[in-house]
This record gives sequence, structure tokens and C-alpha cells, in this order.
Amino acid sequence: MMRGFPAFVIGIAVCAAGCLAASSASAQCRLCDTPTTESATLRPDGDISLQIEAALDFDRLILLGTGDGTAQLRPDGSTQVSGVIGAISTRAMVGSATVRGEPGRAIRIDLPRQIELYSLSGGRVSLDEIVSDLPSLPKLDSTGLLVFRFGGRVRISGDAEGDYRGDMPITAEYL
Repeated sequence: MMRGFPAFVIGIAVCAAGCLAASSASAQCRLCDTPTTESATLRPDGDISLQIEAALDFDRLILLGTGDGTAQLRPDGSTQVSGVIGAISTRAMVGSATVRGEPGRAIRIDLPRQIELYSLSGGRVSLDEIVSDLPSLPKLDSTGLLVFRFGGRVRISGDAEGDYRGDMPITAEYL
């Protein structure tokens, strides 16, 4: 049975688990005999922090009926739909995160393979094939930064209209 193009809304709130730490700022020391703007050196076990700059958000998916379908949003912003999903809103956004830590250090970023998203009415959809644009061996640059983007694929089944939310644990640690 076809319906008149209902809107299916998905928003994913992403949190960074276990990676929140303060980063040091560099400024000129006014109490030193010789003023300097060098930042304090971090210990080998120095802090690492991960901040979500933009949440992964599929905004609206247009359903052509009841049934199975997938919507994919890749880290480069490209999209693909299949099944009963006719289109992804042009306002859909990939997720973006910034890692800060000791310059030049190799790190590991862990993204989940799959998460469940829930609506207030009790509906559930799955987000899987979570991918990022990280290199195979991520490393902080000379300023101690690494910025990456991530996306994934939403799978729906049956009558899945609603507003869905979920948390995506992302962890960052030194190698």
C-alpha cells in the first residue's frame, strides 16, 4: 500500500565516551624572567581529548511506502538510498570530531560497528556500517590536532515514521 510520501526524521546525538580532558592553551608568560609563548610539554601519558563538532544527522528521509530500506551518508557527504527510501534531505550532515593531544603521537579512534536508534513512540531503527575518513594509522599533527568526519547507514523496516535518536560512543587513545 502506497502512502503520500510521509517524512521519516532521524537525528543522531553523538557523544564521546571516556575521552574528555582539558587541553592546555599557549600564551605569553608574564611572570617569567624571559617571556616565552611555548606551550608546556605534555608527559608521554599526556591528556587526549575528543570533541564532537557536528552530530551525524540524516535530517529527513522520504519513504515511498511501508517496507525495508536503507539510507547511507558517507564521510565525504555523498548519499545513497535503496528500498522504500526515496531520498535523503539535502540538510543531512556528516558527523565531525576533533582530537587534541600530544603533537605527533599515533592514536587509535574506536567507532562502534552498529547502534540502535529509538523514537519516543518506541520505534527502533539500526545505524550500521559506521565509517570515517581517518587514515589507517591516525596521528596527531604538529599542533596536536586531528579532525575527522564520519557517517553510516540507517536500516529501516516496516512502518518507521518518527524522530529517532541515539548515542554513538567514540573513544580516542594513544598507541
